[in-house]
Amino acid sequence: MDDETKQKIKERYQRQVNRGERFWPDSIFKDLIVSLAIFTLLILLATFIGVASEPKADPSDTSYIPRPEWYFLFLFKFLAIYGQIPVLGKIEWIATVLVPGIAMLVLTLLPFIDRTPNRYYTKRALPISIMALVVVDIILLTLMADVPTVSENGSKLVGWLQAVAGLAIPGLTMIALFLMAFAFKNISAKTMFWMTAIASVLMIGFTGSVLAIAPKPTATAEGTVATTLVDQIFAGQDLYSVNCTECHGDDGKVTKIEGVKGLEGKEIPPINGHDVLYTLDDASLAEVIAYGRPDAGMNPFGKTYNPAGLSKSEIDYIVIFMRYTWDDRFEMPAEALKPLFPPLAEGEVPSYDVHIQPIVKRYCLACHRAGKENNNFLMDSYENILSTGDNKDKDIIAGDPNSYFLQVIQGHAIPDPKDPTKTLIRTMPPNSQLKPNIVDALIRWIMAGMPRTAEDAAKLTVTPAPATGPAGTPSVTPTP
Repeated sequence: MDDETKQKIKERYQRQVNRGERFWPDSIFKDLIVSLAIFTLLILLATFIGVASEPKADPSDTSYIPRPEWYFLFLFKFLAIYGQIPVLGKIEWIATVLVPGIAMLVLTLLPFIDRTPNRYYTKRALPISIMALVVVDIILLTLMADVPTVSENGSKLVGWLQAVAGLAIPGLTMIALFLMAFAFKNISAKTMFWMTAIASVLMIGFTGSVLAIAPKPTATAEGTVATTLVDQIFAGQDLYSVNCTECHGDDGKVTKIEGVKGLEGKEIPPINGHDVLYTLDDASLAEVIAYGRPDAGMNPFGKTYNPAGLSKSEIDYIVIFMRYTWDDRFEMPAEALKPLFPPLAEGEVPSYDVHIQPIVKRYCLACHRAGKENNNFLMDSYENILSTGDNKDKDIIAGDPNSYFLQVIQGHAIPDPKDPTKTLIRTMPPNSQLKPNIVDALIRWIMAGMPRTAEDAAKLTVTPAPATGPAGTPSVTPTP
C-alpha cells in the first residue's frame, strides 16, 4: 500500500470520526434492534417448527445410531459423500483432517490473500463469492443429510448426484475463482459473481433431483415419541397389551398364570394393587420391567439383556400407564378415558380398520404373534387373521357362528377331536375376560363377512336372529 492510499484512508477515517456516532444511545439502540430481531426469530422457530422429540438416551441400546446436531449435519454428509469415492474413501484422515484443515486455513488466510483496502462489494468479489459458495454448500449438504449415498437396491446414482452437488461443483468453482482472481487480473467482479450464481443454481438443481428421487422415510412406531401425558398413557397401554397381558391380564389382576408355556399354573401377585404400586416407585417399577425377575419366571424386557426388547422411554410409558390406570393416588386425564373403539349403533357392522384392530391389539396380539405358542394363528395383520393357523379352516369362518374364535371368546373351550377329554383350544383371552361390547363387536364382524374398511362395513347391516352358536350370534343381511 503506497503513501497516497494510506493518506486517503486516514482522511476518510478522520471524517468518519468527526461525524461520529455516540455509543449511547446510537450504537446500543442498533444492537438492541438486531438482538430483538434475532430473539423474535428464535421464538417463531421454537413455536412453529420446534425441535423433534427423541426417545430418552439408553446406554444399553447397542443398535442406536448416534446423529450429530443439525449444525454439524453438513460435515457428516461431506464425510459420507467423500467415503463413497474409490481410493479416497479409504484414506479417512484426508476427509477428517486435511480437507477441513485446508478449508479453515483458506478462510483464515483470505483477508491476507485479498489485501485490497476497498470495502465496496464489487472490489471484494473473491471473498464474497467464496463465502457464498460455502454457505450454499453447507445448506444443501444439510438438506441431503438424511438421504443415503446408496439406495436399498444397491444403486449409487443418488450418491453420485450428491457428490456432484456437494463436492464437485463447489470445488471446481472455487478453483476457477482463485485462478480468475490471481491469474487473470482483468476479470471483472460481475463475471465472478455470475459464475458463483450459475454454480449455486446447478448445486440447487442437483440437490433438488436428489431429494426428489430419494426414498421417503417411513414413520415407525418405534421411532415415535409421546410428548403429552395422554399420549404417554396410550403408548404405555399399547405396549402393556403386547408385552404384559399374556401373564398379567389386561387389568393386572391375574394371580395365577394360564396358557403360558413354562409358567402354567404359577402364582403371582396382582400388579394393580397397593402391594405393588404403593411399595415400588417409578424407578423400581421400570427396573423390574427392564431387568425382569428370573426367580419368578419373568424375563427381562429392557435392551440390556434383550436386544429386541423395550427402550427406556417405552418402559417409562408402561409405568405411567400403570400409575394412572390402577394407582388411586393418580387421576386419569379425561382425554385418556375415550373408549377402545367407537360405540356401535343398533344394526351397525364393525370394520377391521376402525373397531377390530384396536381390540386385537389390546387383547390378542400378546399371544397371537410370531414366536409365541398359538397354533400358528397370527393376528398381527388383517391378512394373517384370515389365512394363518393350524386350524385355519375352522378358526374364523365368515358367517359361521361355530367358528372356533367365536366360541372361545364366549367362554367355550374347543375339545380335542382325537381325545375329547383334552382341550384343543382354551378360552380366550386366557388370563382375562372380554367385555360384552367387545364380544358383540367381534361377533358382528365375523358374521358380517369380516369387512376391512369402514366403507365396506357401511354396505352391510346386522339384524337379530335366533341363537345358533354356542352363546347366540346375530345374522347379517346386505343393506338395500
